[in-house]
Amino acid sequence: MIPASSPEFRLDGKVALVTGGGTGIGRSIAEAFVGAGARVVVSGRREEPLLRAVENLGGEEHVAVAPGDVTSGVDRGRMLDTAVRTWGRLDVLVNSAGRVGATGPLERLQEDEWSALLAVDLTAPLLLAKEALPLLRKQGGSILNISTGASLRPVSGFGAYAAAKAGLNYVSQVLALEAAPRVRVNVICPGGTDTPIFGTFLESEEKIAEIKKRFAEMTPLGRLGHPRDIAAAALFLSSDAAQWVTGAVLTVDGGMNLE
Repeated sequence: MIPASSPEFRLDGKVALVTGGGTGIGRSIAEAFVGAGARVVVSGRREEPLLRAVENLGGEEHVAVAPGDVTSGVDRGRMLDTAVRTWGRLDVLVNSAGRVGATGPLERLQEDEWSALLAVDLTAPLLLAKEALPLLRKQGGSILNISTGASLRPVSGFGAYAAAKAGLNYVSQVLALEAAPRVRVNVICPGGTDTPIFGTFLESEEKIAEIKKRFAEMTPLGRLGHPRDIAAAALFLSSDAAQWVTGAVLTVDGGMNLE
């Protein structure tokens, strides 16, 4: 039996890059990684949440900031360079930055909305993983892509977003084959999780409260997820405790996809 306090569950000496690391799930993952001994580069389009993360997670000794847009090749390069320049290596990449958008029936989908979704939710994490692989291979590392439970079965109103994430699930498993044995690649599919992302596709606090209530009622475990629920799974999959896990698509959804 391996105790949870075992070094296999820790990230001491490792360096991680977490995109979307200033808020929501990405921020919680960064916090869990720092708590497990990692040094973390957090990236995002807005610098203010990133600077707050540095302040709240122990300062520059533990966290570095790389502001940028994951759809920009120049910015992605800067993110990777920050890890190497600051701490000399990269062991873990977490693609947590995402975009919901384009909700509603597919027949109303606009081409520019579709292009924007694909750019953030599929193309950017694929390209960043590709660009990070030479660094990750040096000492053996892992890639973790954050998808969605909606990618696993048809969900009316979220077809475009879920299709982009379903593509991410697929390319992640192909990468798991191609990057082995030096690099592991896994996916987490969260269920309804209480993050600011609800505000990106709902226009009022009343509707946000209503949809959160509905998600909780649809979940066998009876509540919305919390970002720390996803972060706990991310910590496991990124640690040596999961050294024989690659190509996994893990639902962390309170049982929502059982129904």
